[in-house]
Amino acid sequence: LCGLMAPSTIFAEKHDHDHEKHDVEGPNKGRMILKVEPHAEFLVTKDRKVQITFVDDHGKVVPVEKQKVSVICGDRSKPTVMKMEKKDGKLISSNTIPDGNDFPMIISFKMTPDAKTVREKFNLNTNACPDCKLPEYRCACEDHDHKGHKH
Repeated sequence: LCGLMAPSTIFAEKHDHDHEKHDVEGPNKGRMILKVEPHAEFLVTKDRKVQITFVDDHGKVVPVEKQKVSVICGDRSKPTVMKMEKKDGKLISSNTIPDGNDFPMIISFKMTPDAKTVREKFNLNTNACPDCKLPEYRCACEDHDHKGHKH
């Protein structure tokens, strides 16, 4: 089983509805985080900034309102804290991710001021998948054999 799953196969743990009945895909085909409502699409932009776009169950963009997101990544002994800012209804970091292409990422979501913090942890691997050519952290391959590369 892949450590990172294709965007359409990451399902929420507890919700009033079943994500297995429909795929949720973000507008940028980024990594989907379905354990928050609205759902979050995580993407590293071409200029190596972090972008968080909130979407509903059908992939329609939901503008940022009261959601607070913190992102920490890179070397654990000297982590990089991403400074997230609202821009065009999304959250985009004002700084860039560290150099390299495979390091820990921790994203903390606080969807409302009184909500419990929800954390998503994964390794951010920006190497291209040999099959779909997308970065590994958002690989869309579901049915092929993952021997020879790890997600």
